[in-house]
Amino acid sequence: MKGNQPSKWLIIAAYFVVYVVWGSTYFFIDKALHGFSPFILGSFRFIGASTLLMGYCKLKGYKLWDKQIVKQCMFTGFMLLFIDMAGIIWSEQFLPSGIVAIMAASAAIWFVVLDKPKWKQNFSSIPTILGVLMGFLGVLMLFYEQTTTVHADADQQFLNMIGLIVLIFCSIAWTLGSLYSKNVTDKQKKEVTKPKEDLNIMVKTAWQMITAGVLFNTVAIFNGEYANFNLNNVTTEDWLSMAYLTTFGSILAFGSYVWLLQHRPAVEVSTYAYVNPIVAVALSYFFTDDVVTHLQIYGLIVILFSVVLMNWNLYKNTKLVQKILHFVFRKHYAH
Repeated sequence: MKGNQPSKWLIIAAYFVVYVVWGSTYFFIDKALHGFSPFILGSFRFIGASTLLMGYCKLKGYKLWDKQIVKQCMFTGFMLLFIDMAGIIWSEQFLPSGIVAIMAASAAIWFVVLDKPKWKQNFSSIPTILGVLMGFLGVLMLFYEQTTTVHADADQQFLNMIGLIVLIFCSIAWTLGSLYSKNVTDKQKKEVTKPKEDLNIMVKTAWQMITAGVLFNTVAIFNGEYANFNLNNVTTEDWLSMAYLTTFGSILAFGSYVWLLQHRPAVEVSTYAYVNPIVAVALSYFFTDDVVTHLQIYGLIVILFSVVLMNWNLYKNTKLVQKILHFVFRKHYAH
């Protein structure tokens, strides 16, 4: 490590975690659902992760409480970790994990559509408009594939459609929660008076996870999941999947993501959104009985390309894109 710059290998390791671990969580949710019902799974995962994370923050001596900030974290946790994750876990009872991951990648559409202060900027950009239209096309391709072409009876196709609709609402909740968090942060930065001491990002995340864990637990109590839950039916493989989601999926991956944002450009770090669904589809294809169809692959390609277009204004001036464009045009004019 030179000065304050982290080593190249540490950066590579962090990217590996963000790319592969986050992409693999869809696969391990599918595995864990064999032994845990959806809301018990969410409860165990986030209560366990928040306990470990808050314990770490306590050991580090971080400030743990600020009433206003914790209230903001609770709302963000409700939208991002409860509404969004509840829908993802519930939908994976009916849909292949790869399809769920592809639908999650389409959340970029809603960031463009719902970010009202940036409407003028977004909808005056041709690449952004094309990206939104392509994104909707990709989602429609997945709807068509899951409700008409899969080898399933009418009831299963109906459940597939409900699962896809739920995932759309999950993406909207994730977007609204993210925009709320961003607007709160921006507002605090613009305050004329001296801003009060903020909570560490890890503490905020712990409070978000506590909120999600309590809500998952509450629903599991009232919808009868605990009444029908039998620990004897949970296999070692189910517990290992739960442990992976709690430690690697909820703590290590997020920690790596936050660390990368501190040391690498945000646009570069955001590329995880392209890699995660590819990892999820690959795991679904090689390690489950799910059938990955050509239409799913085409839908994935269309949605990922739509995300590139929607972020084109961010990417077009980066060194990597400039090198690629220079290479392409040089080859073109050489002929």
